[in-house]
Amino acid sequence: MAGLTLLRMSRILVSACLLGAPVRYDGRAKTLSGSLIENWRATDRLVSLCPEVSAGLATPRRPAEIEPGASAAEVLDGTARVLTDTGEDVTAYFVRGAQIALDTAKARDCHVALLTDASPSCGSRWVYSGHHDGSRQTGRGVVSELLERNGIRVFSPRDIAALASALA
Repeated sequence: MAGLTLLRMSRILVSACLLGAPVRYDGRAKTLSGSLIENWRATDRLVSLCPEVSAGLATPRRPAEIEPGASAAEVLDGTARVLTDTGEDVTAYFVRGAQIALDTAKARDCHVALLTDASPSCGSRWVYSGHHDGSRQTGRGVVSELLERNGIRVFSPRDIAALASALA
């Protein structure tokens, strides 16, 4: 019962781009709106964070993907990389951003997260394949993987109703 009470009172770590911040690799936002978001905003439950920007990456920046055939778990374990479309290794930024996200979630009492899909950081259901050709695959981003490893449930915008149910 104590875990359920914690979840009800919990704040929500949210990808900053979903809250309208122009922090995506292309310098744009991916704004999510609706009554749930507005209610959570009004009750001070949202904790906005862009892990990539927090780790020091510029906006805009080159698009990056977890290398082909690898997973976010392997990135965190040090056996895979995150590469830009020009081949630059930006793994350290993504790992640092994941740690910042975890530290922020813990410090701000976030037991759940609402993160944008597709991102090599925030993807919770799917990410791009690593070929920089628009193809995607089932999997998590580096932040989602680290949060889940540490007991913080991650939801995508498509799962916002499930997030609301978990918090109800």
